[in-house]
Amino acid sequence: MKNEPFVIERIFNASVEKVWKAITDKDEMRQWYFKLAEFKPEVGFEFQFSAGRDEKNLYLHLCRITEVIEKKKLAYNWRYEGFPGISKVTFELFSEGNKTRLKLTHEGLESFGTENSDLAKENFAEGWNYIVGTSLKEYLEKKESSL
Repeated sequence: MKNEPFVIERIFNASVEKVWKAITDKDEMRQWYFKLAEFKPEVGFEFQFSAGRDEKNLYLHLCRITEVIEKKKLAYNWRYEGFPGISKVTFELFSEGNKTRLKLTHEGLESFGTENSDLAKENFAEGWNYIVGTSLKEYLEKKESSL
């Protein structure tokens, strides 16, 4: 049980194309995800960003894209500068009529160890629930209603 990945699924009132663009276009990602300097949905592309629970506790996230299947799947390694461990984040998209089901899996969280409570699985669950369940949802709905 302890080493199971974190998984969240949400259904969005948006097409697969719109959700794919939201999770792969750096300008769109900046509006709901993290402030990325660069991002390209290409295997091998490396990107980074700083984030944390507050301004005093920021972590440099180092990521490398490992898999891209256009409009279906995006996966990347996720680790922290100066800390042991490496994890993997996978976004999968499924068309459900005129809606899209997004499944996010974050595996390997146990590799970060237990020394730093900021990197505890519960904090990832809280973060992803907000990012996918609130931030991305609101971004897509706002975008949809402005069309």
